[in-house]
Amino acid sequence: MEPYEDLANAIILLAVKDWRSAAKTLKRKPDNAWAWQIKRECVRFFRSKWFGRLTRLDGNILLEQLEKEATQ
Repeated sequence: MEPYEDLANAIILLAVKDWRSAAKTLKRKPDNAWAWQIKRECVRFFRSKWFGRLTRLDGNILLEQLEKEATQ
């Protein structure tokens, strides 16, 4: 794997980690403004052109999987 691919994967994994952390916080504290902001930023990233340049993954499908995971 090329170094830029490692960096792209690390960026995406960090966004997934941030989304999961925010979702977990919102389960306990649904009015947490910080968690809502993080979640919105992650959603915007997963749907962005930049995300599409970093990976071949479909950001909307990734979001669906994260939402499904969060409800289990």
